[in-house]
Amino acid sequence: MTERTTRVCRRCLLRDMPDQERYANLYAYLDSLSADDRVPDAVYAERLAVCRTCDKLLSGMCILCGCYVELRAAMRVRGCPHVPPRWEPERESAWQ
Repeated sequence: MTERTTRVCRRCLLRDMPDQERYANLYAYLDSLSADDRVPDAVYAERLAVCRTCDKLLSGMCILCGCYVELRAAMRVRGCPHVPPRWEPERESAWQ
């Protein structure tokens, strides 16, 4: 019997982890977002760069809200849950 070790990756995004195929549905969902719902690629990269430096990032998830940061950062209507937020939504929404 082999012992499986689970590696906790602080400040890693899902795309940096070796088992990316596990998150194929998440990436498919990201690809399906319309341009109206998604931030431009440059904004997305900036948001992810901020998340990478945050001490609340754990194995691709925000420990403040439980979301996958790569999904939250892609959406225009979502902001960072940190207080104060490290990045803001691009437009107001009742679903924030």
